[in-house]
Parts: sequence; structure tokens; C-alpha cells
Amino acid sequence: MNDSLANRERALVLAPPPISGLAMGLLDQAGVSALATTSLGDLANALDQGVGVAIIAHTCLDGFDDSQLKSYLGNQPLWSDLPVVVLGDGLQSINQSPDLCLALGNLFVLPCPFPDQDLLDLTRSSLRARRRQYSACQQGMELAALQRQTEERVRHLREEEQRLRHDEKMEAIGQLAGGVAHDFNNLLTGIGGSLELIRQRLNQQRHDDIPKLVDMGMSAVQRAASITHRLLAFSSRQSLDDHPVQLPALLERKRLANLLGPGVRLHVKAEEGLWPAQADARQLQEALDNLLVNARDALPDGGEVRIEVSNRHLSRPLPEAHPLTGTDFVRIRVSDNGCGMPQSAVDRAFDPFFTTKPLGQGTGLGLSLVYGFSRQSHGHVSLRSRVGQGTEVELLLPRYHVEGPEIPVSAGARPRDSGESRVLIVESDATVRHLVRDTLMEQGYQCQDVADPDQALSLLRSERPCDLLICNVGLPGMSGRQLADIARKLRSGLPVLFVTGYAEQASAHLGRLDTDMQVLNKPFTFRQLKDKVAQMLASEGSQ
Repeated sequence: MNDSLANRERALVLAPPPISGLAMGLLDQAGVSALATTSLGDLANALDQGVGVAIIAHTCLDGFDDSQLKSYLGNQPLWSDLPVVVLGDGLQSINQSPDLCLALGNLFVLPCPFPDQDLLDLTRSSLRARRRQYSACQQGMELAALQRQTEERVRHLREEEQRLRHDEKMEAIGQLAGGVAHDFNNLLTGIGGSLELIRQRLNQQRHDDIPKLVDMGMSAVQRAASITHRLLAFSSRQSLDDHPVQLPALLERKRLANLLGPGVRLHVKAEEGLWPAQADARQLQEALDNLLVNARDALPDGGEVRIEVSNRHLSRPLPEAHPLTGTDFVRIRVSDNGCGMPQSAVDRAFDPFFTTKPLGQGTGLGLSLVYGFSRQSHGHVSLRSRVGQGTEVELLLPRYHVEGPEIPVSAGARPRDSGESRVLIVESDATVRHLVRDTLMEQGYQCQDVADPDQALSLLRSERPCDLLICNVGLPGMSGRQLADIARKLRSGLPVLFVTGYAEQASAHLGRLDTDMQVLNKPFTFRQLKDKVAQMLASEGSQ
């Protein structure tokens, strides 16, 4: 409809000249804008310019079924319902034409001859109704425009949110990369400098300094291993050895008090009937130590640290926690009355390399390790702190449920003579493979090393004896677990030692370990390697 504002208040009249003239005169005297038309086609053309009410004599409706007026009335927009006043001639009743009544729609019938006031009253009421229709149309258009604006605004906000998230992600990655680069540059300087000086001392025949330089290099390697361990812990990708853990055994007061140092009072409270927790005891001990070190550093002038351990049953999920499995947990709460932290620091407390300590006095990986450990252990950690009032950290760990009798570990196994043992090493990294081979050969083991599973399977299908398979989890062509399964079909009961530097890879490919299968995590010392190999071969020899 291309109607103008003025035409929205007008009446269109289609009637024989005497009736049309009478109606036009009455409407003009009443101040109602009106237009007289001469045919249905003329009326239909005027409708598109705007109309408030149509006044039509019944005798002028001949040919209505094929007219543009019927098409107009039948195709009005949702907001429009044009009032139509039909003037009857007194001889025919429009009520005898139900199809016509239905097609005319918003219909009012005024018999002829009609009182002047009745026509005026009906016209005015029709115009008021039409005015409300136009008002509803305008409101609908405004609402539609507002909806479009809102949708556009929401789209912009979502795009802005995505940009902010990307910026935050890049900032976190930059902080993480910067922290790793800074620490590893220091460590590489220590390792490279030690090696360079060792070479220089060898050329100078000054052997007395070499042990000290080796210790310096090994110390840097151990610190690097600690950083990678903490990063894997934060990302919930470290290798965990879950077992039932009795918390009171980890809360040995003398050790904890020594960790806190003088001037800090320690209170330990463990609930009676405490459930065992399902966790890696070594990682839990490290997480607890990190919490205590943070509490100690928050008490430079001394103070009080409390450790409370209790059972907790959750009837419904924690609102702030990620989905937890199970409902029974062991709660460890570590609190201090130290300096506390502002909310801005609390919000970032678990971010890797974020620290409130002075430069050089903290790595910013302690709480991130606790966070990653709790998630990978299917638990939860939360932190609350207020400046001047102290900090409280609550760690939830799943309750250990006994699934079956413990399998006793055989004791008194006679270690097999290393010279009798044949070891097959499958490792794609040449440096690691050669170092493992040389280390074990120095212990008297007969070693064969290959770089890929196909070479390993060729040896396993041969008559060559094999007492232990050492293989990396991530191998080209097939995983270490797939290789181990085939190997144990070819050599029933063959012990397998998996080595891996990435727990996510290990969990994806290893699954549940069979008997005589164990895992050694990189980076490992060769003392750990030798002890693990000796232990597995001793167990295999005792069977």
C-alpha cells in the first residue's frame, strides 16, 4: 500500500448519484474527507492511495467477484482489515449473499433510506477503528526496526566477544610462551654452558672441575623436567597413577611444619572415619606442598595455617564447578590468615606463570599445577581470598571405592642375571633410542633397537629370543599399544614397558594396562630406567 497520511482518514464512496451526492454532502458538513468513485475499478485504484472506510451501495456490487476490489480485500496485510459500509436498497438483503459477506470482510450494513446521523456515526467509528489499524502497523514497523537493530547489536556484541576471547586466548598463550621461553632460556644457558665448560676442561686436562659442572647441568635438566611436569599438570595431561590414598599419612606434622618454617603455627584436623581418596599420592603431595608454600609466603611476619580434611557428599553439582563424576568426595581445605589477595589476582590465580610474588621469587606454576591435578583427578579446586584477611583453598578429590580384592605383589623374586635378558627397544627418536640402548647394554643386557613397528614385528616373528619390549607410545604407523598387543600374541606374556612424554597421547592409545605392562614417563633418569627394567625382568623371572 502506497497510502499517504492524509488519505488514511478519508472515505471512498461508490453509489448511484443521488445517494452518492447525499453521502458526500453529509460527510463534507461533518468535516470528513471523502472521494466519490464511479465504478469498482475506480474504487480499487483509489484504495492504493490510502483509505479509512469504503461506503458502497449494494446495487454497485455487481461484478464484485471478478473485481480488483475483491482481490484487494482478500490480500490485505496482517494489520489491515478495511471497514466496508454497504448501503442496502430495501428490496434486496445483503444477508442473502453469505459468500459476498465473507469476501467483504469487516462489513457493516446500513439499510436505505438511512438516517443521516446513522451514516455519520458509522463512518466515524469505522475511521477510529481504521486509525487504530494504521497505528498498529506503525508500531509493528517500529518494533521490526527495533528487532533488526537489536539483532545487529547482538551480532556485533557476539563478534566483539569472540574478538575479546581471541585476544584473551592470545594473551594467555603469549604469557605462557613468554614464561616457558624465559625459564627454558635460563635452563638451556645452564645446560649448554656446563657442556661447553666440560669440553673446555677436557681439552685442558682439568678433570677436577668436571663433576661440579655435570651436577650443574643435571640440576638444570631436573628444573626443566619440573617445569614440563607442572605445565602438563595445568593442562590435565600428566600421567597419574591413581590409587587409594589415606590422607592422614600425607599430613605428617613434622614434615609440614618444616616446610612452613618458624613463625608459622600449623593446625591439622582430620575427620573421624575419613574416606580414602582416589588420586596419585605423589602428585597430591606436591599439590599440597604448593598450597602450603603459598600460605607461608603470604605470612612474612608469621601467622597461622590450618589444614582440615573431611568427607563431603554432594547431592547436586557445584554451581561453579565443571561436571563432577560421583557424589562422594574427600575435602582438603588449606587456609591462612595472611595478607590475602585482591579480586583481580583471585581471578587469575590459576593462570600459568601468574604470580603476585616479587620477580625471581616464584614461577607462577604452583596453583596452576593444583588446578590441573584436580581436574585430571575428576575433582575440583576453588579459592577465596580477601585483602588483609587471608586465603582459603578447597580441594575436592573423589572417594575411593573398593572394586575388588587387592592383588598381592609377589615378594622375594630372584633378579634375573642381566646377561641372560634380551631387550627389544622400539623408539622413533634416534637420540633417546641410542641412549636407552647404551645404558642397558652397560648393565649387561642384550639389546636390539629399531625405529619403527614394522622392524620390531620382523624381529618378533623371528626365532630371536626377547624377554622385554620397551616401546614409545607414539610410533609411526601404529601406536605402541597396538604393537604391544601384536607382540604379546606372538610372544605370550611378554612384558612391555611403555615410555611416553605426553599423558594425553598415552591415555588415548594405552587404555587399561594388562598384567606385565608398565609406563615410564619422559623425561626419566637412566637410574629410573635401570630400576624399572630390573624390576620387570625380576617379576617375569619369578613367574
